[in-house]
Amino acid sequence: MQIKPKLEPASWDDMTCEMMQIFSLKLAKSPINSGSMQLYGYIAARDEYDLRLNYLFNRSREDPIVVQQGFLIQMTGPKRGIAFHCDVLLEFGMRIKNGENEGDDTQLIDGMSEFRGLLMPWEPTEIPINGNCATVEMSAALVSNAIAAIVEVIISEAHGDFDLSLSSIVSVVEEHEFQLFHGSAGDWCGVRRFVIAVTVNTMLHLKFMLGHRCSNGNIEDTCSFKAKLNGHASHQTNLEAASILTKVTWAAWPPEMFC
Repeated sequence: MQIKPKLEPASWDDMTCEMMQIFSLKLAKSPINSGSMQLYGYIAARDEYDLRLNYLFNRSREDPIVVQQGFLIQMTGPKRGIAFHCDVLLEFGMRIKNGENEGDDTQLIDGMSEFRGLLMPWEPTEIPINGNCATVEMSAALVSNAIAAIVEVIISEAHGDFDLSLSSIVSVVEEHEFQLFHGSAGDWCGVRRFVIAVTVNTMLHLKFMLGHRCSNGNIEDTCSFKAKLNGHASHQTNLEAASILTKVTWAAWPPEMFC
């Protein structure tokens, strides 16, 4: 019986690819110039990996997010990395909730956009998603030789009410910091999961900032992880306000994806 040799990837180049990283979404322009509004709907990406919707933002009308013009929109995804072979399709539909009836709501943006590799920037760039009377600004870039960092953060033993901010720092041409979460500890709700595109053999930094509302001082802590093809790592931070467990799992792309 002839035994076929097992084919192994020649190098890490065979298990990485260009990935599209979405750093932030911002309500740059809206029909309401001042005050807060309730947004719902979705923004999702389709890549050539499985063609399924990969939601960056997904909120129902019953669970809208409150935001003001000029401020960031808290993202709810993506759930996995966004592979960028030739192009990525972005689909979106967002509305402003105005009252009890959906028919009274205002359309913010609706449609789709195609992003092609030759036109995608390597540095973080603000890309407008325009509607009839509104603009959502998306900060995005291509990340070369990338793998997905699946970050899980568990907060326990929280004492009192405090504000929490989590940001990530990655190398995209140069180091770039972007926000993953900002809110109160009560909004965290157990385990939070984030997926970040990281160039293999570079560093992923996660920066936590905690501040009690009755205090002027903030507590800052940073943990760092080196990107590799597979495996996982964790970091435990014990602070007076809370205990924070950070887990990072590295997910390389399957070799057959590049055949």
